[in-house]
Amino acid sequence: MPAPLKRLRSAYLRRQPTTTRPNTENSRSNVEKHYDLSNDMFATFLDETMTYSSALFDPRTTGTPGEAELAGAQHTKIDRMLDQGRVGPGTRVLEIGTGWGELALRAAQRGARVHSITLSSEQLAWARAKAQAAGVADRVDIELADYRTVHEEYDAVLSVEMIEAVGLEFLPTYFTTLRSALRPGGRAVVQAITMPHHRMLETRNTYTWIHKYIFPGGALPSLEILGSTAAASGLQTAGILSMGQSYARTLDAWAERFTAATDRLETLGFDEVFRRMWMFYLRYSEGGFRSGYLDVHQLTYEVA
Repeated sequence: MPAPLKRLRSAYLRRQPTTTRPNTENSRSNVEKHYDLSNDMFATFLDETMTYSSALFDPRTTGTPGEAELAGAQHTKIDRMLDQGRVGPGTRVLEIGTGWGELALRAAQRGARVHSITLSSEQLAWARAKAQAAGVADRVDIELADYRTVHEEYDAVLSVEMIEAVGLEFLPTYFTTLRSALRPGGRAVVQAITMPHHRMLETRNTYTWIHKYIFPGGALPSLEILGSTAAASGLQTAGILSMGQSYARTLDAWAERFTAATDRLETLGFDEVFRRMWMFYLRYSEGGFRSGYLDVHQLTYEVA
């Protein structure tokens, strides 16, 4: 976009409303507006693991992945995070952002004790049932709680694509929470969607389509702001993995499955406007990763 037009952005686009600012008063309602739409709706396009974040594919593979390949790549992603966090028998793990429980389940199957927190009541119920069905409920404690209420210490802190809901102004609070929750020698592993730093600075105060219809209160950070905020909180970066093209393939698989589920979505009460909106969101996001406008990283942190 030409520079003169960029300078008009703030005059043309609205600022995010205060009602969606991701503070302690609004964060739960922001989450509910997206993640509590319907577990059955999400099940129409997610794979059997119910993992709603980027999978990690072998870069030698191409094409739209089928369900088995997608589920395998989701486990590859989760297992890499657990490996980076050194999660094993007897370790105590904090998960910030439960999702539908697959990471907590696999951590518990390694012998870890997991404390997982979420602001989604729908995900809470699903994840608890999943842990019970897998026979690990005695090692998985899932709680409806905000990350700012964490006061205990853990061997590992894991957080998958939850940081996008934190808000740029609250990143220092988020990283301070990670730092204070880590025991000496512990590690934090964060999977984060990112955008280039100059684009983050240009768009950080705008209110766009994605905020209004999909992710209220959301904000994508840059690697630079993540690194500087982590360092200021007493954490040093111990590893970075870029996996943006894996996200493009993940979104492609979701969009194909979403398209095939039109009749099921209609039965669930989701009309054509919703279906077209979400198809646009999925393909719009896929385009962001394919073009390199967006990326997603697994970031490993240690106490400095």
